[in-house]
Amino acid sequence: MLRAMKTSAVAENLVNREFEKHGPRTILLTDITYIHLNDNFIYLSVIIDAYTKEVLSYVLSESLEVDFVLQTINLLMKHHGEMLSADTIIHSDQGSHYTSIPFRQLVGDIGLRQSMSRRGNCWDNAPQESFFGHMKDELKPYINTWKSFLDAKASIDDWMDYYNNERYQWDLAKLSPIEYYQYCVTGIYPL
Repeated sequence: MLRAMKTSAVAENLVNREFEKHGPRTILLTDITYIHLNDNFIYLSVIIDAYTKEVLSYVLSESLEVDFVLQTINLLMKHHGEMLSADTIIHSDQGSHYTSIPFRQLVGDIGLRQSMSRRGNCWDNAPQESFFGHMKDELKPYINTWKSFLDAKASIDDWMDYYNNERYQWDLAKLSPIEYYQYCVTGIYPL
């Protein structure tokens, strides 16, 4: 299925590892990660703001079909669309979801610019990969307790809320991602 939906349409790497150079809501990073659930996998699609590290949207799925990645974009637009501009870049790897016709068409229809990492180069999307690494490390004690997709979803929902609102980061002026975004747009330090 993945080979069937893959096209040869690879977007130029517009980001060139300059993840934080342009300010909030300018460079958005997206990727998919696999998470063990019993003897299978579930799949998580996430979009983060490269500057503030805030998770802007995410969708957990039992299937790798392209629909959950499209849903992640639709949630982004529903909750943050008014904060995005014609300069906003959505950056991904060259995976089949991101080269697919439905994904490329949706991104174009909503007016985002598409950028892709070089083939096989994880450093070109390093903040997204780092995010997944931290998330999995922090969820590791809970993963073996999940009995169902709903258990996993509840745990991941809680962690995403914690990450955005309470997980203070040294690189973000010792603020959480949402606090840092507010600080960037208002200039008022919240603590």
